[in-house]
Amino acid sequence: MKDLKANILKSALPNHIAIIMDGNGRWAKSKGKPRIFGHKNGVTSVKEIIEGCAEIGVNYLTLYAFSTENWNRPKLEVKTLMALLVSSLKKELKTLQENNIKLNTIGTLYNLPEKAQKELADVIEKTKNNNRLTLTLALSYGSREEIVNVIKKLSKKVVNKQLDIKEINEKIINNHLYTFSLPDVDFMIRTSGEKRISNFLLWQIAYAELYFTNTLWPDFRKENLFNAILEYQNRERRFGKTSEQIEKLNE
Repeated sequence: MKDLKANILKSALPNHIAIIMDGNGRWAKSKGKPRIFGHKNGVTSVKEIIEGCAEIGVNYLTLYAFSTENWNRPKLEVKTLMALLVSSLKKELKTLQENNIKLNTIGTLYNLPEKAQKELADVIEKTKNNNRLTLTLALSYGSREEIVNVIKKLSKKVVNKQLDIKEINEKIINNHLYTFSLPDVDFMIRTSGEKRISNFLLWQIAYAELYFTNTLWPDFRKENLFNAILEYQNRERRFGKTSEQIEKLNE
């Protein structure tokens, strides 16, 4: 792992990594355990990846922790996930502080249980001045819902003559997203072998590099992260330009 880490170019790190943490249920099933066993073991992976990103100098990490669609899962699983969220926040606050990590959240947080909302608000407040890494948890989050919300807000401003429709551009839209304080995603990772985006940061990943791995989330460790980043650094990001144009810009 030391060699992997040493081979990562600090000058070419993704500024913002987003991860779809998939495969907890299948991991648990493969061991003859209930789904929640996978979620509990997935917490170890979360800690490892946060530490790994902080170690190499990634500035922003966003984790898809709970989607709007996840509310449709069995009630016991949802209840246990919410309890796991609260206990993890309480347990990891000290670690966040010691590692200078700032907690952020996106999504319809008002749908979360009151206890979870309170714990989130407390940790966010206590870590607000940390600046080594911004960790964003996407909770009760759905990208289509986010975009619909932006359209409603902008429409209301136009109707109330607070905004001219001609003024609406990408910057205005960005400023009304849940992620208004975050840069666009450079690198998106999805574990478990599934190759889809699942309604996650659809606007924000417009030019992100996508990486899919068969590794199930509870087995995903720093070594897997570093391997993914090394592949990212071997890709050419063109942003709509040709290879020749990129070469000239880099001269």
